[in-house]
Amino acid sequence: MQERPRASLGRVLEDLGTTLLDLVCGDPEKADAIGGVVIHDPLDEPVLPRQALVLAVGLHQAAETARLLTELGEAGAAALVVRAPAPNDPAVTTVAQRSGVALLALTRGASWAQLAAVLRSLLAEGDVGEAGPQTLGGTPSGDLFALANAVAALLDAPITIEDRSSRVLAFSGRQDEADPSRVETILGRQVPERFTRLLEDRGVFRALYRHDKAVHVTPPETEDFHIPRVAIAVRAGDEILGSIWAAVRTPLSEQRTQALHDAAKLVALHMLRLRAGADVERRLRADLVGTALEGGPGAAEALARLGLADHAGVVLALAAPEPPALPRSTDLHAQHTAERQRLADAFAMHLTAVHPRAATALIGDVAYGILPVQNHRTDAEDRAARVGSDFLTRVGDRLHPLIGIGPAAADGTGLARSRDGADRALHVLRTHGGTRRLARMTDVHIEALLLELADLSAARGHPPTGPLARLLAYDRRHDAHLVDTLRAWLNAFGDVPAAAEAMYVHQNTFRYRLRRVTEVAETELSDPDARFALMLQLRLLRRPDTSPG
Repeated sequence: MQERPRASLGRVLEDLGTTLLDLVCGDPEKADAIGGVVIHDPLDEPVLPRQALVLAVGLHQAAETARLLTELGEAGAAALVVRAPAPNDPAVTTVAQRSGVALLALTRGASWAQLAAVLRSLLAEGDVGEAGPQTLGGTPSGDLFALANAVAALLDAPITIEDRSSRVLAFSGRQDEADPSRVETILGRQVPERFTRLLEDRGVFRALYRHDKAVHVTPPETEDFHIPRVAIAVRAGDEILGSIWAAVRTPLSEQRTQALHDAAKLVALHMLRLRAGADVERRLRADLVGTALEGGPGAAEALARLGLADHAGVVLALAAPEPPALPRSTDLHAQHTAERQRLADAFAMHLTAVHPRAATALIGDVAYGILPVQNHRTDAEDRAARVGSDFLTRVGDRLHPLIGIGPAAADGTGLARSRDGADRALHVLRTHGGTRRLARMTDVHIEALLLELADLSAARGHPPTGPLARLLAYDRRHDAHLVDTLRAWLNAFGDVPAAAEAMYVHQNTFRYRLRRVTEVAETELSDPDARFALMLQLRLLRRPDTSPG
């Protein structure tokens, strides 16, 4: 099968060269396939995918650049991007050649955020799904950048593909041949507001969306916008999906105008494929994550397709409690479901920012995240807790989301156990977590065991028996608070003054009630086995759904 052309460093330079990136030194052909984009942080241990493209924000000194190139060469990175002008030092060139890492320079005036967004759009790693993409019109399905370059070749002019809001979805090469307004548009991935307002005032968008013919746009002859444009709407039936804009110095011939018209139909197919593919990709990822977390014979293949076959990991389980007494047929339920999906999407983005290989999916009403960790790390659970806590701080408490964290798994085969631990920790938080919003399984192990015992007892229909059953029956008839008296005494370790204070009664009253407990229950509280049995039964009664009415 063919590799995606956008996956190579040469393709990145072909699309972004002279507009955003310049090759300083190194051989871009040595990198066969870019594995991802990573922002270098000198204060944090980097996690580099295979053939990473590293963005060195704030790196200026030649010595620091040479040192980082050496480290990246040992880690198998593809290229290092620094802000122009790059260090003009023979030592840097020598290290780059020896390490095999290409050194690139980001054009002045362009932001790192813009570069990262453009790079990720170009690379589209394709870790999930088919290894070889389908094609539409000879172009990989959904690859708008490849399509933009093809259309630009037909028209002999640089083009952009934009959505209804004038956001740039893709652009061709040769953008340096256009005017500054086009360069500004690509850097911001959005047509600047002053230009869209100008086009609206001239009625360009009205003419563009009224029919499927090409529209010639005469520039206002300003310093920024002085090259004419030819635009055409991209349609799917009656729906306007976006538009194609070509910067042309001379009018298009009839043949090239027809080529633009035909290209708009092909672009529409790709845009529809992208829109439909988003939901398909989400469902596929959910299936893969679910299979990986369940274990079994299909887990190894699922982990390989997620790019996690050789990683240790920790499972995080995120849930937003269902609002009380919310009818499933109401608009409020639909709104809550949509908010839960947005919360899961935000969770996925947060984990991916922490580690590029993190995998997240919404399964039922729980969003599961697999956070990869390096095998030699011993603080994996603590790191996962910090990541989860940071996310909860960022999203606030409007939905009161909760996160359970499972134990660290040494490899993919242990993820099922980590998922079970995350589920159990989340169950504790949902049942009686109080003000807690995050819990590790190691922190709530005993509470989880008690909940499981209560669930088992309730599932089998086992009501309280023996001394506790007699106390419950007596309290129902006489409202004597004997069960509360026993619970307070056990919680205070037999300290009558402390127990009486907890119940807001006089010590003599409490002692009388305690004598009635032993009489009604027909048991001796001095017996340690009897005390343990009563303590365990009372702990299980704390759950609202198993408490007596």
